[in-house]
Amino acid sequence: MNKERRKRENQSGDGDRGRWASKTEYILVAAGNVVGLGNVWRFPYLCYKNGGGAFLVPYGLLAVVVGIPLFLLESLVGQYTQEGFITCWRKLCPLAQGIGYGHFVLKFYDFSYIIIQVWALFYLVFSFRSQLPWATCDNTWNTANCMGLQILDSTSPNVTANQTMLTNTTSAAIEFWERRVLAMSGGIEELGSVRWELALCLLACWLFTYFSIWKSVRSSAKVAYFTATFPYVMLLILLIRGLTLPGAWEGIYYYLYPDLNSLANLEVWIEAGSQICFSYSLTAGTVNVLSSYNDYKNNCYKDCFWLCLLNSGTSFVAGFVVFSVLGFMAQKQGVTVDAVAESGPGLAFIAYPQATALMPLPQFWTVCFFLMMIFLSVDTHFVTVECFITSVSDLFPKLFRKPGRQEIFVLVVCSSFFFIHLTLVTEGGVYIFQLIDYYAYTGVFYYFMALECLALAWGFGADRVINIIEDMTGHRPSVFFKLCWRYIIPLLSLISFIMYLVDYTHLRIKDRYVYPDWAYALGWTMALSSVLMVPLWAAGQMCLTAGTIRQRLSVLCHPVEDPVSQRKKMEEDGIHVELRTSGETIYCHLEMSHNLDTSSVLI
Repeated sequence: MNKERRKRENQSGDGDRGRWASKTEYILVAAGNVVGLGNVWRFPYLCYKNGGGAFLVPYGLLAVVVGIPLFLLESLVGQYTQEGFITCWRKLCPLAQGIGYGHFVLKFYDFSYIIIQVWALFYLVFSFRSQLPWATCDNTWNTANCMGLQILDSTSPNVTANQTMLTNTTSAAIEFWERRVLAMSGGIEELGSVRWELALCLLACWLFTYFSIWKSVRSSAKVAYFTATFPYVMLLILLIRGLTLPGAWEGIYYYLYPDLNSLANLEVWIEAGSQICFSYSLTAGTVNVLSSYNDYKNNCYKDCFWLCLLNSGTSFVAGFVVFSVLGFMAQKQGVTVDAVAESGPGLAFIAYPQATALMPLPQFWTVCFFLMMIFLSVDTHFVTVECFITSVSDLFPKLFRKPGRQEIFVLVVCSSFFFIHLTLVTEGGVYIFQLIDYYAYTGVFYYFMALECLALAWGFGADRVINIIEDMTGHRPSVFFKLCWRYIIPLLSLISFIMYLVDYTHLRIKDRYVYPDWAYALGWTMALSSVLMVPLWAAGQMCLTAGTIRQRLSVLCHPVEDPVSQRKKMEEDGIHVELRTSGETIYCHLEMSHNLDTSSVLI
């Protein structure tokens, strides 16, 4: 069957956008996308920041009432429309197509997370040295306050003495991160020069992205066979090693034992919701684009549960990997777990390298960890770029769906963003990345969550969504999903968005650097650039559509006819219909039950 499908794809016209060659390819690419840095780099960081195990309570609750229902809804949108995240709204709720354009803007900021892949690659290169550079203070970038790991390992176990020493000194791992990798300037006002070593790593990352997606899903699916499975091998190796370290169970106790007082902190709940969206790749258009390459009859209902379970399970296991190391470091330093490392994106680039340097065979464990980090980020990044390419191609199918155009378009996109991201590998690049991460995503997720559910559950119709899922899978979803789509998710999204605005504080770096006013204005501009797409598009469509306001809303909020009802009616008449869309072209494959011949009609 797979060979026949491949043959049909190869013989299809230029307008065919392609499909997954098998169900396995979709699962691997989707799993590689949702299981990424959000699980290993961000989830343990948020647990560490928000009191360990207490963070698991809001995370688990919001995964059930927000994550799984929204993942199913977005999977349905792609599989039903067979379109990218912009043009899919034409078949659902044309008034809400601004959501797709908002996702389009978000992708520009989403691409910046390639910098984490760049940092991991930089660390990987240094991991092959006989003496790990973050273990000693004998390097040109070290200061007089540097404390090597040999001194740290031989300090007195007296807690008070160690805390005094840690206060007055800086570890070699922190100095390597801040002074060698980042070469941090005084602020965003001082971008400084481009770091050529990081620039080469950036070039390597974008080259890998290009060759992963230059043939669309035909190439990205093949890459995912390795990139989606290899990180689990590394994760298992690091988990076994972490659990056998002395002091590991102290870190795990901190990870699992919740501080119930932190549950009263609204910021904990807001960041839990943000983590759900970030980790599940929700409200960014990625899930529906990957699903758009599925067959109409694919069981997206079952896929949703397995992919969400895999995602949250990986996050939970990754917490053991990270916190076992934190417990090990706490015992070495004679301090509590919460005092081991600083919160921030540098957690994985400070705590873990420092811990592996104290283990036997430090180079091996460091290579394992950063290989895992690289492949996790590679998957997520090339899928994000692929979804961007697909959605633009679906918007202009006559321009991009011709032989050779796909490769040229991907090359232009990858080359352009390589030059744009050179700003992130300057001496002030980390300040730009922190600004993007803080403003372009946090809070914006809730806005798009509410709008997606309102447009689909109220505009398109929750009952129609349920009917489509039943038609696709043969199983009717529980009424729980309908309640989540219509009431729970919009309400929680609105409350969280209001809380975010009320509790908003200016971004600071380690409470010692305050951004200038123009940087905060830039941050809010990035946030509003995606948010304003929705009302601007809706206002434009209302002005351009003829009729009274009620007539305009009726036309713009509902599809012309219900394809599911039409399909069932035709099947009752003995006609099997398979619709396959590509941009503005619809391919209709008819199979007559009273005739052995089949016919294809191009509408």
